[in-house]
Amino acid sequence: MTALDALWYGTSLSARVARAALTPATWAYGAGVRLRARRYADPSSVSVPPVPALSIGNLTVGGTGKTPVAVWAADALQRRGASPAIVMRGYGDDEPLVHARLNPGVPVVADPDRLAGARRAAAEGADCVVLDDAFQHRRIARISDWVLVSADRWPQELRLLPAGPLREPVDGLRRADVVVVTRKQASLALAESIGDELAIRYSNLGVAVCHLRLSELRNATSGVSRPLSWLHGRRLLAAAAVGDPSAFFAQLRADGAELRTRSFADHHAFSAADVAALADAGHGVEGVICTLKDAVKLGPLWPATAAPLWYVSQIAEFERGSALLDRALGAVLAARQAAPSTAGPAGHRSLKNGPQSSTAD
Repeated sequence: MTALDALWYGTSLSARVARAALTPATWAYGAGVRLRARRYADPSSVSVPPVPALSIGNLTVGGTGKTPVAVWAADALQRRGASPAIVMRGYGDDEPLVHARLNPGVPVVADPDRLAGARRAAAEGADCVVLDDAFQHRRIARISDWVLVSADRWPQELRLLPAGPLREPVDGLRRADVVVVTRKQASLALAESIGDELAIRYSNLGVAVCHLRLSELRNATSGVSRPLSWLHGRRLLAAAAVGDPSAFFAQLRADGAELRTRSFADHHAFSAADVAALADAGHGVEGVICTLKDAVKLGPLWPATAAPLWYVSQIAEFERGSALLDRALGAVLAARQAAPSTAGPAGHRSLKNGPQSSTAD
């Protein structure tokens, strides 16, 4: 568990005291969030991009599965005949590399200004864009807003930054039209109960549930692949610089791996010293395993003499809400020949009302 995890989600007395001590800073952060919300309450402050946009975002810092869901959405749009691009901030330099690896046929545009990024994508031939991590980037209009919440990390009490992981109050969901409850180790029943509770509280929301499952293993240097069953009984060192390393480790253990673990801050820039330390810690185990997000940074630096470096990706499999998501994607496709609109109850309120089914697509 990282220090931030312990602060935000810990139940110890020291964690509770630390959160209380940060309360004044949370008030200041909240004031800034409210000021920004008032600014974008004026429709004239929102700009329409040259191509329709689908936003994938969240309320919390990291760990909800935005990247695999954005990959799924871009692939779904492409299979329906569109020419999408992924537009993202590109924080940490790892995310554009991950998208390029998982969706090699979809262009990736990294730009802190999502509107400028969408314009660039359109100039390069895209006819729609998937905005990765754009729920708080309110200056750009979008056809649909999918907000992800993690069933593995959705306690009853969440606080704003810096005392908690919330980037904005949960009431921000009033701007969305779809909530996607993602789960790694959490049960389907828990994920559905969270989604149902949010849908009751926010009538504008349709609910989808997504299982983020592990893909096959792949060697980060040779490209050799192994099935997940290879993990059973293996002694491995697991390293992760992601939003929720504990869930990743739990998934590996559920597949039978015997782990030692090393956690780093989300988007950690691995140095030569970090790599040397991991390689040294990997002596005596059968391999080092990480996420694709880590492998794109660790792989080029990995020593040939060290234990083999393996990685796995997260694959999005929707267990509920396929009809809802199909309508949202259809709205994006239709808007390629029409003027884009904004999401939320004033935009695509109808998206939540149809039957919800399951898909492993």
